[in-house]
Amino acid sequence: MKTQGRFMSARLQSTIRGYVQVTKPGIIMGNLISVAGGFLLAAKGNVDWTLMLLTMVGLSMVVASGCAINNCIDRDIDAKMQRTRHRVTVTGAISPRSVLIFGVLLGVIGFAILGLFTNIVALLFAVIGYVVYVAVYSLYMKRSSVYGTLVGSFSGAVPPVVGYCAVTGQFDIAAIILLLMFSLWQMPHSYAIAIFRFNDYSAAKIPVLPVAEGIAKAQLHIVLYIAVFALVSALLPLAGYTGITFMAVTCATSLWWLAMALKGYRHGINLQRWARQIFGFSIITITALSVTMALDFQLVAQAPQYMLTH
Repeated sequence: MKTQGRFMSARLQSTIRGYVQVTKPGIIMGNLISVAGGFLLAAKGNVDWTLMLLTMVGLSMVVASGCAINNCIDRDIDAKMQRTRHRVTVTGAISPRSVLIFGVLLGVIGFAILGLFTNIVALLFAVIGYVVYVAVYSLYMKRSSVYGTLVGSFSGAVPPVVGYCAVTGQFDIAAIILLLMFSLWQMPHSYAIAIFRFNDYSAAKIPVLPVAEGIAKAQLHIVLYIAVFALVSALLPLAGYTGITFMAVTCATSLWWLAMALKGYRHGINLQRWARQIFGFSIITITALSVTMALDFQLVAQAPQYMLTH
């Protein structure tokens, strides 16, 4: 009986891990940072912590829902890729139907939280991002077009906009800049992954740019997208939404990232290692900007109060 109990316990733990894995916790964590950044940028130091928590929980469940359903849609592709062939939807450890139901439930709860506690603008962007990711990107564009990455980049840029709009209730210039900034960031980030996972994407016949049109063209696009990203991210301080600290951080990280990208043209460079470096620094860059745009805005908002009381 004890042996049977331990077996049941181990199987339950394995099943729970499987359900957690289909939600892609790493992606959720990255989105949490960007949601918080957008929220705090809009809050200007006057933070409604309850609203912030509910926005983050609601959007996290929406993202988890999209990732779970994506696992169901992509199981034929995942079976052909070294990195994803052990996912529970591929191995059959959890049935696709169960994962689909799990994903739908997460989505219903997530959208309900956003609908009840945020506002129509934040909810609308969450819905649009979800539909683009699940229906447009996962079901069609990822499999059929080299522009799939561009379409997917929009849904990846929605979380900070949802965080921002949860506070303001409007889609203003700052929200537009955030949407453009995070969309542009997604492109070199995704192309770098496609380069160092080239064999996987090629085996699955996914028409990402490096596979469809060559690594050289992907390298050029990485450089161009980083350059435009640097310009767009500088619009936040130039438009008065953040201060000099954000400007310093965005210039330092963006230019370093651009210099790193240009190193890809060195003779004899290991492109696999180079792509991994571009990918790794992309995460450092967007995390640094998400944190800084929140903290810098709080400091700017507090400056007039200091002057009035002294």
